Formats: sequence, C-alpha cells, structure tokens
Amino acid sequence: MRSPRTVNRRQLLTGAGALGAVAAVGVAVHPAAAVRPTAGQAAAKPFVHPGMLHTDRDLARVGRRVAAGAPVATAGWRRLVANGRSHATWTPRPLATVVRGGTGDNCAQFYIDVHAAYQNALRWRITGQEEHARAAAGVLNAWSSTLTEVTGNADRFLAAGIYGYQLANAAELLREYPGFDLPAAQHLLRTVFYPLNDQFLTDHNGACITNYWANWDLCTLASVMAIGILCDERALFRRAVRYVKNGPGNGSIPHAIPFLHGKLGQWQESGRDQAHSLMGVGMLGTICEMAWNQGVDLYGYDDNRFLKGAEYVARYNLGRPVPFTTYAWGNGTTCAPRSQTVVSDAFRGQVRPVWEMVYAHYVKRRGLSAPNVAAITRKQRAEGGGGDYGTGGGFDQLGFGTLMFTR
Repeated sequence: MRSPRTVNRRQLLTGAGALGAVAAVGVAVHPAAAVRPTAGQAAAKPFVHPGMLHTDRDLARVGRRVAAGAPVATAGWRRLVANGRSHATWTPRPLATVVRGGTGDNCAQFYIDVHAAYQNALRWRITGQEEHARAAAGVLNAWSSTLTEVTGNADRFLAAGIYGYQLANAAELLREYPGFDLPAAQHLLRTVFYPLNDQFLTDHNGACITNYWANWDLCTLASVMAIGILCDERALFRRAVRYVKNGPGNGSIPHAIPFLHGKLGQWQESGRDQAHSLMGVGMLGTICEMAWNQGVDLYGYDDNRFLKGAEYVARYNLGRPVPFTTYAWGNGTTCAPRSQTVVSDAFRGQVRPVWEMVYAHYVKRRGLSAPNVAAITRKQRAEGGGGDYGTGGGFDQLGFGTLMFTR
C-alpha cells in the first residue's frame, strides 16, 4: 500500500482533469518603518510592530478618516461601537483547559473573549480611550495566566490555528500598553498554541496529506506567522511563508487554488460548500496581509493566484455561474479516492467579513481589476466582526474590514 505521506497529490488532482491628525482623536502612534514588499523575500530585521493585520500607518489612516467623518469609515466605526464585545465593561471568563470538538466543548468561552480583546484594542488604538486598553489587557492577561491546554478531537488543531492568530493580533495591538503582560501572552502562544500548529503541519494528524481541507492548513499557518511576528521569531515567520508558497498540504496557494479558468481560480473547497470557501478567502487574506506588512508579497505570488481564487468565490456567491474541474483527493489515513464533480451550492450567498481586505489590496493598493470582489464588497458593506454573523464560523475572522482596510 502506498504511504499516505508520499502519495503524489498532483496525480490525484490533475488526473481528474498621518500622525498629526490622529493626535486629534487621541491616538499615540509611532510611524512604522517604510517596507516595500518583495516577491517572497523576508523583510529585513527587525519586525515592524505593530505589523500583523494593522500597522501604525493603517491606524493613523483610520483615525483620520473617523475623525473627519468619512462616510465609509464612519459606517465601519458604527459597526464596531455597536458590537457588544467592544465595550470597555467586558469581563473575561478564563479557563485552564479549552476544548474544541467532542465531550466538554467549551471553546466559545475563549474565542468570544479573544474577539472582545481585539475589538477593545481597536477602539483604544483609534480613539485613545484608555478604558478600552484596560479592558483588552484584562482579557488577555486573564487568559495568559490561566490557560494551560487546548484539546479536544481533531478540531483542537482548528482551535489552535484560529484562536492563535486572533489572540496574537489582539496582543500585537496592545504590545506597548503598560498594563498588558506581553511576555505572558508570548509564552502562552509559544507553549500552548504553537506546539499544536507544528504538530498539524508536520503530520496532519496522521492522515493522507490531501485529507484535510485548505482551511485546516490556512488557520494553522496564520497562527504560526502571527506568533512569529509577536514573538520576534523570524524562523516561524519564514516557515509560514515557505509553506504558503510551496507546502505539501491544501493550504499552500497552488493547492488551495488547484485549477485556473482564465481570470478565475477554482477554490479547493468549492465542491464542498461555500461557507468554507468564504472562510478560506478570509484566512488566506489574513496571511497575505500580515506578510505584506512585514515586507513579503504573498498576494502577488504566482501571478496573483489568490486574486483569481477570490474572484471565483465572489462570483459564485453573487449568484453567477463558474466553471468547475473535477476535484479528486485521497481521504483518511489510506488515501481512499474521493472526488467532486460540481461546485456546491450549500451556504451559497452566506455573508462573512472577508472581502474588504482583499478588495483594498488588489483594487486600491495595486489598481488591479477585480469586478466580482468589488461587487460583493459593495453589496456587503459595512463589515462587522465577531458576534455579528452568528456563532461558530461567524467568529473565524476578526472582521471590521470596512473600518480598517478601506482606502
């Protein structure tokens, strides 16, 4: 029997055929170093901080736009302020053990708190209102001093990936706040989250390399990259970049978008359902944005292949037809053959806060044509965040893209 770790996945697939203005709203900022991203080369040391989803330059831009009452930014700001998790009165509920999947699942208690930390950190960075910094720091400090284990069934790897990148992003916004225990957050991410990230990328839970859908890799890679930035560990950042470009699992760009149809790129999970396809756009966008802010252009990798994948998912979820090439893969631990022959209409048209970031980069930063991404962005504006899109998958992205990414 062929080893599930050495199966030729190509055969499986192809065989199937502004500082002054910000001071006006009370934000203390420090200009990030000017970094011009290059195609796949790691940025020179040191890391830019903050330098994950948002830099000081981004926060300055948002502060100016909110202070000036710019209509789109104001609409995004209202979504943030109206969200119940962004209130400075938020009280954390830390646990020693977080379980995702199986008996005792309690992960919602954790990820809701993480979103509260992120949202309060945003409000502090945009307005300078310290009560929000205290609230965010209180959440992260409580969890960093209490949480010792993330466990559950195979979904524990999803927990380590999704909640790892989100916690790191919240911590990055707070890293200079005196009331925040940055070393404790770094220790938590290094010792509880990264070992699960590493375990999954190393052996994919003992399964065939094609068994796990793209999002499993993508959320794991987002966590590895974010932990690398937060902890100033260049090796972790580089590991994530290398894997996104050429890794063997479904989270690498060539495997997440396995087939090209002209200007459209078929998403790896498009034959599964649209909820996970949308999640994938959000996860890969998160990775690309964090890399960009550290001087690495994954957005443009392989002739803007991510743009083609985003255009495909956006087009189909706008109710328009898309081409589909039969997708085949090896399932489970034995690589049992499976295939999908049509694009799935399950959850078609679902709304998730994933589009503004993609639109802002390709259309506004780069001046490229992205008609489907542009259309779905305008249709779903203004984006909210965790708690605005239901439970579970509604917390997969940190959200508020209209506020944070509109240019």
